[in-house]
Amino acid sequence: MDLDVMNYPYPSRRSVVYAKNGMVATSQSLAAQAGLNILRQGGNAVDAAVATAACLTVVEPTSNGIGGDAFALVWMKDKLYGLNASGTAPSLLTREAVLKDGHKKMPLDGWTSVTVPGIPSAWVSLIERFGNLSISEVLQPAIEYAMEGYPVSPVISRQWAAGFKRLSALKGPEFRPWHEVFAPKGRAPVPGELWRSPDHAATLTLLANSRCRDFYQGSLSDRIDTFSRQCGGYLRADDLAVYQPEWVEPITIKYRGYDVWEIPPNGQGLVTLMALNILQGLKLDGKESPATYHKQIEALKLAFADGLKYITDPLKMKQHVDDLLSEEYAARRRSLIGNMAIEPVAGTPSKGGTVYLATADKQGNMVSYIQSNYTGFGSGVVVPGTGIALQNRGANFSLDPTHDNVLEPGKRPYHTIIPGFLTQEGKAIGPFGVMGGFVQPQGHLQMVMNTVDFRLNPQAAIDAPRWQWTEGKTVEVEPGFPEEIVRELENRGHVIKRAAENLHMGRGQIIWRDANGVLSGGTEPRTDGAVAAW
Repeated sequence: MDLDVMNYPYPSRRSVVYAKNGMVATSQSLAAQAGLNILRQGGNAVDAAVATAACLTVVEPTSNGIGGDAFALVWMKDKLYGLNASGTAPSLLTREAVLKDGHKKMPLDGWTSVTVPGIPSAWVSLIERFGNLSISEVLQPAIEYAMEGYPVSPVISRQWAAGFKRLSALKGPEFRPWHEVFAPKGRAPVPGELWRSPDHAATLTLLANSRCRDFYQGSLSDRIDTFSRQCGGYLRADDLAVYQPEWVEPITIKYRGYDVWEIPPNGQGLVTLMALNILQGLKLDGKESPATYHKQIEALKLAFADGLKYITDPLKMKQHVDDLLSEEYAARRRSLIGNMAIEPVAGTPSKGGTVYLATADKQGNMVSYIQSNYTGFGSGVVVPGTGIALQNRGANFSLDPTHDNVLEPGKRPYHTIIPGFLTQEGKAIGPFGVMGGFVQPQGHLQMVMNTVDFRLNPQAAIDAPRWQWTEGKTVEVEPGFPEEIVRELENRGHVIKRAAENLHMGRGQIIWRDANGVLSGGTEPRTDGAVAAW
């Protein structure tokens, strides 16, 4: 790709990182270095990805944990593979039961929001299918960090403090273990303060020795079951025992000569592809043109309206992915975009808190991987004696019986976390991703366009000021967003909110490979990100 490697038009203290033997990019430097060490020990990109992911459950527990979900796109021997390791609603978690408990919508905290965790299954599935090393070898760095401790990094300390404030307001026996594990001094750790979790280390050791089976059919699943019963939760050992991750075919569109790949539903990567499909039929005036921003926002709004209505467990979707990505449907949605902002409404096609990491090795293998507890520390439930923080992914279910994403036992919810990948003419360009709830498909859209349309190098593509649509005609922009663009968007009917800080604008990573095999990486300045390279 012919990118301008010397042009950094947005404030940044980071340059593109180059390497030829291997690269790991993620949001915490210790985890990135652990992944690189695995590459040096003979591991491949998959081994490095799992090692990095496991470390992130320790060194960035504010965004993910062993009790969360994961997705991956794996480029291995000139083919792209997809893994969906998102969990399902427990068999006892019914819409009627939630309503009987007095909830009018799915709660964000506590056992009712907990779905079956998929992360341990993702780790072992990736290693057993593609890894050079054993699961025991790749989990060892995470075990050491958990047992010996590490100094907490600055941005993660801020997120920890926010999590402490949120969870301190919650009452009930299910929330007490969180404070014992993550706030043993009665507060969040400050930057540079050492934190360790022997329970977390013991759990990771059990996973390493059992090839992660113990989580689903062993002592860990028994502990989860016991604590759930004690607190009136819905998750049971039987739900864990029957769970299996799923290898899936990635979905794609061709965008201006490049193939953009995403995980299919229940992930929201479909939103990115629908928006790009709309945009590729529109003329763009340049990166910093108000008209370009307007078209991006309008296309994204239309795609998101469809995603929020239709995306759910693929077995329960009423619309087919191919129909939503058809040229005919994109043209119909594109025709709705004029000079003024509109209220987005879902169309009807014709029938037919997260951590992200990217890895690459010298053999040409690459991984785009993402895992999450959803909102910060997830449900706030930590299983006693294990260090396992359970996700609150069930909060995304609807209790509306007519909604495609209505809660049902054994069903996967609409999922926010998505890995991305770019290829051209059957050759890997590389993995990219942005963590951060519903900003993720918006971040994917902006990173792809920054690269393909505006030829920005990977660091500049990440540095560029971000926007995110929130609802209706409202768009939030981060500090540093050009004021002249803001004024013109307001003239076009957009309601612009200026964010006080940029922490919730998504955190991204990119690794590209050129025709000579040289790797170039960019990492997120909005967090404690790092590119470890060899």
